[in-house]
Amino acid sequence: MSRLLHISASPRGGESISLGIARTFVEEYRAARPGATVDHFDLWDGTLPEFGPAAAGAKMTVFGGGVPEGEQAEAWTAAVRTFERFDSYDRYLFSVPMWNGGVPYKLKQFIDVVSQPAMVFDVHPETGYRGLLTGKRAAVVYTSAVWGPGLGPAFGNDFQSTYFDDWLRWAGIDDIQEIRHHPTLTGSYEAERKQADERARQIAGTF
Repeated sequence: MSRLLHISASPRGGESISLGIARTFVEEYRAARPGATVDHFDLWDGTLPEFGPAAAGAKMTVFGGGVPEGEQAEAWTAAVRTFERFDSYDRYLFSVPMWNGGVPYKLKQFIDVVSQPAMVFDVHPETGYRGLLTGKRAAVVYTSAVWGPGLGPAFGNDFQSTYFDDWLRWAGIDDIQEIRHHPTLTGSYEAERKQADERARQIAGTF
């Protein structure tokens, strides 16, 4: 049976719109698949390892065909364990609020931790990158309060979905469904939220 992992990038708990829409998705997903495995990876729960000097050094050691040692080995082991946790699922739900036009830094940290050679990607000098997460599916909840489709640059720009969608496809995941909530400063929050929840239920029912 398929396994779903919800990866949440908001630290706002019950106040988070992206988490609320994700909960709607999960409720519908569970209802459609009694007994299905559904787990939650809160990127703010303290389990996501740092990717600092030791980890960066380990990555370059692996790129060069070597084996990390000492602090590098410890950092590399933490990165590998995080990837293995992520890779053990075949379906993903990401809840992603917009922060300053982009994604929260914890989500970027997650990407930097798991995006390792021979895990998320291979690279060839003639053909370039090849994503290794093929055959998986992703649903992404994108939320923002000021930016919205069709608004001018005075309301910001979307480096949120453009960046994250590109990373998913780079990693080999091309079956991607989006759930959006962009009420903007003058829009109707209630109407937008209702549409987002309906979209979440629709996708979850067949995901």
